[in-house]
Formats: sequence, structure tokens, C-alpha cells
Amino acid sequence: MPTHPVTIRSATPSDWPHIAALLQGHALPLEGAQEHLENFFLAVCGDSIVGSAGMEVYGGDALLRSVAVMPDQQGHGVGRMLVSHLVDEAKRRHVAALYLLTTTAADYFARLGFQRLSAQTAPPALKQSVEFQGVCPSSAALMRLPLSS
Repeated sequence: MPTHPVTIRSATPSDWPHIAALLQGHALPLEGAQEHLENFFLAVCGDSIVGSAGMEVYGGDALLRSVAVMPDQQGHGVGRMLVSHLVDEAKRRHVAALYLLTTTAADYFARLGFQRLSAQTAPPALKQSVEFQGVCPSSAALMRLPLSS
């Protein structure tokens, strides 16, 4: 259990080396992440970055990406806290739906309300992201969380 409370804050350019190391440690792609750093949030415990999550906004939709939590912090709700924060931020920005691609965490995201759908149904703007352009394998599951009715 963390000895310090975990807080969420916006990422800054100086955080990039820590984010990159965290993503690499989870075999998550770096491509395109730094270009969307203004839409990344970090979970911080004491002076340590213990998790990250970001989104790429494409008009009325957004692509959730780079959700990663340090192994010693997993199982304590850090990932859920990050995703919840990003959902709130997406709603604040009037994003209609949050999408993601995953090869390993479909069950986890399903527990957070995301529903699996065919990759062909992704909005055209999202298909222009590096994730859809080949960074994520074609076997990746596309999932969606509607944010507005």
C-alpha cells in the first residue's frame, strides 16, 4: 500500500523521460505520445511518478492511450483513478466518446465500462492516429466508452 497519497497532475515536458520509461516497461508504444503530452496525466506518490494515462483528441472523439502503472502500485486503484480523471477531462472538453486499442487489457477496460466493437466502426479521424496506422497490431481490440447521450 502506498505510504503517501496518490495524486493526479498534468504532465509537463520535463516528465517525458519518466513517462517514456514507464511506457517502455509495459511494452506500450511511444510513437505519438510525446506529441500529445498536453493531454497526459500522471499519478504521483510522494516524489515518484507511479502511473500515466493520456488521450489524443480528434474532434468530438478521443483515443485513450498509455495507461500504465508501476508494478508495485498495481491493484491499488491507481489505473482506475487515472482513467476516471481522463474521462472527466474528456467530458469537460465535450468529447462524445473515448476509444482505446488494447492487446492485453480488454477485460480491465470492460470493468471500467468500455465496450468492445469492430475496428471498422472507429471514427475516421481516429483512424489517422499512429495507433491505427500500424503502431498497434491489427489484433488489438477496439473499445469505446460513450460520454454523452
